[in-house]
Amino acid sequence: MGRVTVRRPVVAYARRERRSKIDTLAAEEPLELRVNGKALAVTMRTPGKDVELAHGFLLSEGVIGGLSDIAVARFCEGAGPDGVNTYNVLDITLADGVAPPDAGVERNFYTTSSCGVCGKAALDAVKLKTRFPPAADTSTVDVDVLAALPDALRERQKVFASTGGLHAAGLFTTSGDALVVREDVGRHNAVDKVLGRAVLDDRVPLAGTVLMVSGRASFELVQKAAMAGVPVLAAVSAPSSLAADLAEEQGVTLVGFLRGDSMNVYTGAERVVP
Repeated sequence: MGRVTVRRPVVAYARRERRSKIDTLAAEEPLELRVNGKALAVTMRTPGKDVELAHGFLLSEGVIGGLSDIAVARFCEGAGPDGVNTYNVLDITLADGVAPPDAGVERNFYTTSSCGVCGKAALDAVKLKTRFPPAADTSTVDVDVLAALPDALRERQKVFASTGGLHAAGLFTTSGDALVVREDVGRHNAVDKVLGRAVLDDRVPLAGTVLMVSGRASFELVQKAAMAGVPVLAAVSAPSSLAADLAEEQGVTLVGFLRGDSMNVYTGAERVVP
């Protein structure tokens, strides 16, 4: 398996003093995802939890609806310059009767670590229809529970503590209990790993949960939450206008600028209770 972190020599300056030291960087490598032997997408990610990433990606793209839709997940042969398998090609075999991905799911080239919908083959494929509408979820979450989530997420960011270069996503119950936390150079990859863990644990749809992310709330993150049936998405930073529009349309409670005891609730305010 590829390294999660990489050590690199750097020249550091502090108050005009120069010194050499070793710095720790978050690893970033390409992962080619194949479905039934056919290349589907390439994403730049932090190696590790790749099977989770693949399951979450296929769930959020509407290819699968749960664990029973996957037959086999296996890494393909692919050696690097040193002759060792890079584990950068993962093939997912769908279960019998599960339709292969639509053409619109295919990425023309690759997905960067900063964009989860780049390279979609068709603009119409950007907006997907969920099998698990969050609007039907009647769960609520206390403001004090929401206020505690950023710290709860940060405490579990083990690699961020050493690199300062990773996004994080965490799935919590509406009571504030952590179910799973994942890190990645791409915020959408971190979310896919979280959702993929839920798929592997056969927890989808994710009713009565809160998806907490360390960055901003973008359109693709709202879409991923809706595709998994997550009723509440919270972020420490701002949402985009399209994210708010989609959250309102899908019935997702969208919370932004969640810092300390302050927050903005952009949609679905009825779920947030004092």
